[in-house]
Amino acid sequence: MPSDASEVLATNQAFYDAFSSGDADAVDALWAKLSPVACIHPGWEPLHGRDQVMASFRAILRSPHPPQIHCERPAATVLGEVAFVICAEAIDDASLVATNVFVREEGDWKLVHHQAGPVSAARAEARPRARTPGGSGMLN
Repeated sequence: MPSDASEVLATNQAFYDAFSSGDADAVDALWAKLSPVACIHPGWEPLHGRDQVMASFRAILRSPHPPQIHCERPAATVLGEVAFVICAEAIDDASLVATNVFVREEGDWKLVHHQAGPVSAARAEARPRARTPGGSGMLN
């Protein structure tokens, strides 16, 4: 049986896979429907509520050149029915750091918050590679 942390990491990866493939419906399906949600895209004002958050993702994915985004070095922390993943995002030519917060809704992990922001080039190059016991990238 998979651990909560591995389930959260799988949901986190599904978010990035859906985003990278431009699948707005798949992105939508990964966000909570029963819990309040929020999102802060790099350089944007905070978005509150499912309607605003989903509209933002649909607008981004509808653009003529939607960003190609890849999650790197995700680390999950589970706190009961809430979890968060901190990861790096490689998006086009930029390096970002992101926090994704999840809640368990009807047995599945769902996003309730995504925030990403830039990392300076000097900091990104100097950044030590985090290691967890067993090299899994998961923390419990």
